[in-house]
Amino acid sequence: MSRVGKMPITVPQGVDVSITAEKISVKGSLGTLVRQVNGLVAVKNEGGKLMFTPANDSVEADAMSGTMRALVANMVNGVSKGFEKKLTLVGVGFRAQAAGSKLNLQIGFSHPVGKDMPAGITVTCPTQTEILIKGSDRQVVGQIAAEVRAIRPPEPYKGKGIRYADEKVALKETKKK
Repeated sequence: MSRVGKMPITVPQGVDVSITAEKISVKGSLGTLVRQVNGLVAVKNEGGKLMFTPANDSVEADAMSGTMRALVANMVNGVSKGFEKKLTLVGVGFRAQAAGSKLNLQIGFSHPVGKDMPAGITVTCPTQTEILIKGSDRQVVGQIAAEVRAIRPPEPYKGKGIRYADEKVALKETKKK
């Protein structure tokens, strides 16, 4: 059996988990997340601990039990603490500004670039060169951060562009004559 799938998830105070035959719903202070239950996995709530077991002895069921456990653990963590991604802008004159649910970027193009945020995602700019994306759904937070980074990814010669806060950009040496 999957090692990840064997570990139970402890449900913290203030988080409600409801399990039906086809869905798992997790409700907390930061929102509600719903996920489909795979038919290869049996989910049980035993006294505040969620247990995931394969429905049969197949390799797919074993792998899916670990996957479902990790996804539901991210849901529980998301509705209780939330997830965040931090991006930094590197370049002369590069600026970011958050206006409600919209992110306005001036990143060296001839025009400003605007990016609308979906429901459940908040964006803030602590400084003009930092972007902080927060939300309860880990997948959506990561996807939005990747889409913002893809507007102007770091280039390999000077490192200018939008990068993750912990990202190291390997700079290339310029061509010599």
